[in-house]
Amino acid sequence: MQGVEKRLSRFAVALGGFLIFVGIIITGIFLIGFLEVVNFSIIEIENIQSLFLGLLLAIGFVDLVVGLMLWRR
Repeated sequence: MQGVEKRLSRFAVALGGFLIFVGIIITGIFLIGFLEVVNFSIIEIENIQSLFLGLLLAIGFVDLVVGLMLWRR
């Protein structure tokens, strides 16, 4: 049983690190758009906008699950 928990803990730490990396990239993209370095007018198309929102929701949900896994540890 302890081997399964150890593997799950390693997986949670690895996934948590990946999500931190993705969060840094998303924050950088936001700052680039906010400071108007790049014009993101293509995102105004409603289909692409809902795709990005769904992607952010999925990343947030996975981040929450990994956070709970690490909290149990």
